Amino acid sequence: MPTRTPDNIIDHFVEVVLAHIDREFPNKLDHVMNDAAEIKSPRDLHPIFYGSFDWHSSVHGHWLLVRALRTYPTLARAADVRTLLDARFTPENVRAEVAYLGRPLRATFERTYGWAWLLKLAAELKLGAAAGAGAGGGASKTDDETRAACARWDRILAPLALAFAKRFMTYLPKATYPIRVGTHQNSAFGLALALDYAAAAGDKPLTDLIGQKARAWYAADANCPAWEPDGIDFLSPALMEAECMRRVLPAPEFVPWLDRFLPNLAARQPATLFLPATVSDRTDGQITHLDGLNLSRAWCWRRLGQVVPESDPRRALAEKAYQTHLDAALPHVTGDYMGEHWLATFALLAMTE
Repeated sequence: MPTRTPDNIIDHFVEVVLAHIDREFPNKLDHVMNDAAEIKSPRDLHPIFYGSFDWHSSVHGHWLLVRALRTYPTLARAADVRTLLDARFTPENVRAEVAYLGRPLRATFERTYGWAWLLKLAAELKLGAAAGAGAGGGASKTDDETRAACARWDRILAPLALAFAKRFMTYLPKATYPIRVGTHQNSAFGLALALDYAAAAGDKPLTDLIGQKARAWYAADANCPAWEPDGIDFLSPALMEAECMRRVLPAPEFVPWLDRFLPNLAARQPATLFLPATVSDRTDGQITHLDGLNLSRAWCWRRLGQVVPESDPRRALAEKAYQTHLDAALPHVTGDYMGEHWLATFALLAMTE
């Protein structure tokens, strides 16, 4: 594996995604069939997001490709990536993905993990179209060809992004309780990524609703015991909630909240949050989730460490926890398809956000 810096590893990550983005099988569908006519292949059901084992992994594989294009203009396979995305992001394909959502009994399709990743992809396109500086460490500005491509893809994908933004607007008011698991349904993760889209799109109603819901769900939380990891976690319920609130609350409000939520972090408690999870079998599609847990914890630790004051001992602890978790998981991004079809995405999150 290349040297472990974003600049030197990005071409490797792109190669990993390109190796599975067109791989239709094996495939784990989230598919309610209303009648026999809906017995179809993944590619027929989802002409954009049919590869990479499941719909949401395909979505965040596309996100990785756009993030790589946007933030690393010297990307070795840039032309190939643009060609692939031009073939995927077509009005016809988007209409098919939107139409799929409109069929009966599909209101809960990919709720909320897939919703959030689709909006994260849409946000990445908007950032690329706006030609802002890259989010990755050492990344330079988006090149003109990629900027134009992102603007084009943003316009084409907009109906699908709006469909998922509308789903959040419909779902959140009736979601009385948060879902605190460490898997796809985790509410804090969904809110955090949807908030990135709301900011990039200038969607104030969605921004306001996410803020209101996050405060309603999490503002009073204190003394989190961090009973984790479960055996199939790829998100830390504790750290993901903290990262969500970091995005929602201004820093002068967030730090006191963190003091209440995890009051003993300076003493490295709860200890489990500082200890990378052990992965006993990387051919097991659920046990290998724990590599993702280590990467998503690294992402959260990196972000949380950036918001506490420099003099705060928790900053150094967070930086060390970030590196410890990243080092535990990064060598295992490739090796078996059960992890390989998605782990690079979480590695890129951890290293560049």
